[in-house]
Amino acid sequence: MRPRTTALLALATAAALTATGCAAQDSTSAATKNGTTQVTLALDWTPNTNHTGIYVAQQKGWFKDAGIDLRIVPYGSTAPETLVANHKADFGISYQEGVTTARSAGQDITSVYAVTQKTNVTVSVRADRDDIKSPKDLDGKTYAGFGAPYEKALLQKVIQEDGGKGDFKQVTLNTSAYAALYAGKADFAMPMPTWEGLEAKLTGKPLKDFQLADHGFPAIYSTLVASSGQYLKQNPEVAKKFLAVVDKGYEYAAGHPGRAADLLIAANKSTLTNTELVKKSETLLAKEYYRAADGTIGTQTAERWQDFADFEFRAGLLTDKNGKKLTKAPDASTYFTDAYLPDTK
Repeated sequence: MRPRTTALLALATAAALTATGCAAQDSTSAATKNGTTQVTLALDWTPNTNHTGIYVAQQKGWFKDAGIDLRIVPYGSTAPETLVANHKADFGISYQEGVTTARSAGQDITSVYAVTQKTNVTVSVRADRDDIKSPKDLDGKTYAGFGAPYEKALLQKVIQEDGGKGDFKQVTLNTSAYAALYAGKADFAMPMPTWEGLEAKLTGKPLKDFQLADHGFPAIYSTLVASSGQYLKQNPEVAKKFLAVVDKGYEYAAGHPGRAADLLIAANKSTLTNTELVKKSETLLAKEYYRAADGTIGTQTAERWQDFADFEFRAGLLTDKNGKKLTKAPDASTYFTDAYLPDTK
């Protein structure tokens, strides 16, 4: 799973990317060859269960059936938010904080599909830490994170909502969250329960989780598919076809997690060697994360986008294209669109 570092790190390379070019071709308009349309999708990390719907659809031949030649761009030194915003990839796997930060800074990026509906990150400690019963007990403790600015603001919010002061030490995580906690390098971290949380349990080092939503933090779309306004405007029908296939893939994963996991593993045998972890992860995603409260998959709400943008603004984390802090909260209803989802949504 990708460490959820801030999109500001990606934005720092945007100017250089524009000036020097990128390995991917400019995606201003879709290229058609032999009756199929090439579409590029940039991954946010190595293939994992967040990407299951994509690989299910690819393995089933659904992209080909829709006339789409899907080219998956492996994760590299350039973040997918930067590739999409600079029109070097048609779509990219991203997350709400990444899109919010990039869009507020004037980048051309829009969320078009929510892969996960439930916040896929928790505040976690070792399961045997009896001295830490709730977030307020994290005061004075050491947090292992990735160095992103939003992490401190998020954790302070959670701790203070539980009655604590929000004072803690920080170290940069250079290993897995559960490994750092059990090695005594830190007291708490923010792992993904659908991956590291399960991995910790499988290795006999279970974690105790505090859900962000239980402590005043707004729900977020932890994994989503983003595109650029330019691409969507110039290729609306291709975008609709692409997302219809993506949706079909995730609908399949939600209804058949075991079979979906097998297809994901088959497409990535050299990467996904811990098959038990993959299957448990897929089962958990299908049970709790893919579907919204109304049963839909892929959909997004303006309320959720605005709640998170308001939090980021109040924390002083949003800047404009010149790097200056915003003086008012942005209208986050423009940061996403459901207009390209299948008509059945």
